[in-house]
Amino acid sequence: MPETTAHVTAAEISRIAGVTRATVSNWRRRHADFPHPSGGTDTSPLYDLGAVQAWLGSRGHTQVADPREELRTAVRFQASDPDRTTGRIGFVLTLARRSPDETAALADLTDAELVARAAEEVAELLASLPGPTPVSPPFSASDGPTLRAILRCVREEGGPAALAVLAERELEDSAATGVYGTPEPLTRLVAELLPAGVARVLDPACGSGALLAAAAGRGATTLLGQDSVPVQAQRAAVGLSLAAPWAEVTVRIGDSLRADAFDGLTADAVVCNPPYGDRDWGHDELAYDPRWAYGVPGRSESELAWVQHCLAHLAPGGWAVLILPPATASRPSGRRVRAELVRGGAVRAVLALPAGAAPPLHVGLQLWVLQRPEPGGPERKSVLFVDMAGSPGPGAGGEAAGSSRAGSSRAAIDWAGLTARTLAHWDAFIADPDRFAAEPGAARAVPVVDLLDELVDLTPARQVRISHTDVDPAELSTRTETGRRELTEAARSLLDAADLTAWTPPEPGGSAREWRTATASDLARGGALTLLRTVPDAKGPEPEPEGAASAPAAPVLTGADIARGTGPTGDPAELRSAAHAPVIAVGDVLVRAIAGGTGPMARVADEGDAGALLGPQVHLLRPDPARLDSWFLAGFVGSAENIAGASTGSTVLHVAPGRLRVPLLPLDEQRRYGEAFRHVHVLRARARQAARLAEETAALLTGGLTGGALLPATATATATATATATATATATAPAGASADTEPA
Repeated sequence: MPETTAHVTAAEISRIAGVTRATVSNWRRRHADFPHPSGGTDTSPLYDLGAVQAWLGSRGHTQVADPREELRTAVRFQASDPDRTTGRIGFVLTLARRSPDETAALADLTDAELVARAAEEVAELLASLPGPTPVSPPFSASDGPTLRAILRCVREEGGPAALAVLAERELEDSAATGVYGTPEPLTRLVAELLPAGVARVLDPACGSGALLAAAAGRGATTLLGQDSVPVQAQRAAVGLSLAAPWAEVTVRIGDSLRADAFDGLTADAVVCNPPYGDRDWGHDELAYDPRWAYGVPGRSESELAWVQHCLAHLAPGGWAVLILPPATASRPSGRRVRAELVRGGAVRAVLALPAGAAPPLHVGLQLWVLQRPEPGGPERKSVLFVDMAGSPGPGAGGEAAGSSRAGSSRAAIDWAGLTARTLAHWDAFIADPDRFAAEPGAARAVPVVDLLDELVDLTPARQVRISHTDVDPAELSTRTETGRRELTEAARSLLDAADLTAWTPPEPGGSAREWRTATASDLARGGALTLLRTVPDAKGPEPEPEGAASAPAAPVLTGADIARGTGPTGDPAELRSAAHAPVIAVGDVLVRAIAGGTGPMARVADEGDAGALLGPQVHLLRPDPARLDSWFLAGFVGSAENIAGASTGSTVLHVAPGRLRVPLLPLDEQRRYGEAFRHVHVLRARARQAARLAEETAALLTGGLTGGALLPATATATATATATATATATATAPAGASADTEPA
């Protein structure tokens, strides 16, 4: 069988070299030594990746493609081969265990030498990976460019990034569907819900191993995983070996429900994000399985099968946390099993997450916290329900807590705040369930007897909803008046910021202005700016010396902070090593590394950002103030057209900062543009504030009126309020505005 080498299109060559498509076409015409097409068609030719990289290197062209995108390109046109994928995953492990100097030395080898060295080292590891040991050599002579792309990805992005790309390629060709990753903040929340000191942790649907890695961060020393997708199991085995080198890691391949690789084993804790909506989970063949201690799950209740599978693997008193779809809590077909789980004391808490917390992003998932009953143990009289799915807070009323409107835009999730509030309720409940202080609309401990009705609906929004007896009318009236005053001030500020009458076209009837531009890479080479980013440390954070006092870590500025206009909210624990993260200074230009979504793509760092650490999904452009104005730079690099031209990828668009283009203008003219962009920034910030206050005030009023805590104003009071609002709007309106314009 002939070897399949990596190929690239002309468009991919332009992204690799950081030039336009026209430049690539020009190279083909003018340079006889430019690589000839080795595949494709006349209209869409393909080129050998190794030959292209060699040609670019011979002419001194710096490669600017994102390392992950380069690796995707290297493996995209190669036939799927499980043995070869296993070898590549093993190569990631060998690289991640090397020092930076050793990996740098590998980069200097020829392709043939790199293939030979990789084959020799990987052969010793293959037997330790899940699945059968490949019978054929893991690499061939044509794998040099792919191994080099893996090498670069591990050096610059870390081992987990390379593993993710390799698994992504294999999953495209497999029959696996519904394979979703679990976001890191959610994995940490799951781990925090487990008691301290759990040593042996199992994940029967481990995927990439993210939940087990989070458990290891909480002190687990034995990590057990199983997954039905071979590449996921292999990825988990290698990833966990890198994330927790001190732990004993065992990962198996197979369907945990049909072929349990850990049959008879009990663990201190189980964590799981199982497949959802699987009607072919084995209902008929497993009808008499001893795991169904709480009732045989229905054909459409695969999630309740996973719940009981996890409970069966717990030692008495052991804990499990599962990430489940909301239908699990309310589907009529699961009512009997839910009733037995509640009656038997196995369900301790159900916690609702906002939509967008984890894929599938349109669904607000739930965390089920379970505990295996102990013979003769204490009676469990209540279940904790917490709704963090976007409820406006106590007394706000409005829509039912946790409801999500289809098609509405999702705000970025404040993971730090969500985690803190959830854990505060959980800790208080565990400390004393009988004296848990409810937070109406957010958290409530519901007696077991109240749950055992004809529905046995365990949906948190249903159990924590606010009743009119929870609201203090005097307190609500005060909060409403405060919100109204703040909204009025925000509306006035927005009117001031919206005074844009001085902005004019270049000339009446004229065309748009044009200018010469340079890329950020060109400006960096000329010393006009510096490009910085946080590079993940594949070996993880360095342990602190024993007895050393831990200084409070600086906050991390994330891409979500830029999008929603907040200060740094990221958790330093998200960084593998804070020592490798640049420190933000006033005047730095911050650009989101992932394109898309709502909100601005770039902003200028102010005093509130100074001293924060740069997050891994943010690019930092530090201009020389004698040559570049910060606001001018931020305005142009953050434009939609600029971001689109500098983005690579298909599903996820990664911004290559070196490809962002900046007009070449004198500094005085830059400052004029910079002041205009700063004005736009203020307009956007004030609009966000006014919109937020309007929503909060409207929710307070609606909840108060429908709950009986507020009464409608009399006709006289309404007329007086309308006249006052009209007069205020007229007095604060910009010049030229109509006096009978509706108040803001």
